[in-house]
Amino acid sequence: MQVFFDKNNFRLIMIKQKADENYWENHWISESVEKQVKLGLQDKIIKKITEKYLFKKQRVIDAGCGIGQTVYALEKYGFDSYGIDFAKETILKTKEIFPELKIYVQDVRKMDFPDNFFDGYWSLGVIEHFWQGYDEIIKEAYRVLRPDGFMFLTVPAMSPLRRLKAILGFYPIMDSGKNSEPADFYQFMLDPKSCIEKIEKQGFKFLQGNYYGAVKGIKDETKWLEPIMKKVYSGNNIFYKGIRFLINFLFDRFAGHMYLFVFKKVCQK
Repeated sequence: MQVFFDKNNFRLIMIKQKADENYWENHWISESVEKQVKLGLQDKIIKKITEKYLFKKQRVIDAGCGIGQTVYALEKYGFDSYGIDFAKETILKTKEIFPELKIYVQDVRKMDFPDNFFDGYWSLGVIEHFWQGYDEIIKEAYRVLRPDGFMFLTVPAMSPLRRLKAILGFYPIMDSGKNSEPADFYQFMLDPKSCIEKIEKQGFKFLQGNYYGAVKGIKDETKWLEPIMKKVYSGNNIFYKGIRFLINFLFDRFAGHMYLFVFKKVCQK
């Protein structure tokens, strides 16, 4: 894995493996699809944010749903949940075990739903995988959301820690405007401020946002702490869970790996 600094767009470029359909099909291979799907109930951020902005039984989609954890969780929380993904085999595997889930093989840039169909729209770590940008994805999200509907996005973030490292020259430079898409491009790590500016130009109003996941952020960005942070990141006993909570609480704003945005669709004049 290599990480480059795209200075002109103030974002990082991760070169790892192309995040295409084959990558995601292999990523979701598991002996227990049922167990993985039900793990969606452990992500309390989804529940907290959705219940803050939407009422039960309202219609919400997870665009880029993968194996369907979020769709399953939202359904259990009382929402009318849908999901789409382009990984066909993954969707079929989940449907075999959870035939009641409304998950479909579709492209996030061109969905088979009518205008103004959804009250809420989740996108968890999706828009950063598109070398040509995410304008088409946001435009389609705007189309399928009702007026005053809510869009919830998460992306790997250009955190203050990563920003500092970039300014100090810790990353080699790559200009995405001059370079064609690398064969093994995986994702961008995006600047939240730039995302807000671009998305608001497409008819959304930014409501709130925050960094989160400092344990992973520190693990990935401080090599001398990596051995310790790997144990903290993956440990499942009460000690490691407590340490993770404390580190995230103290350092999310500085080193959070991800950023969560909440936007509201506003009617364009």
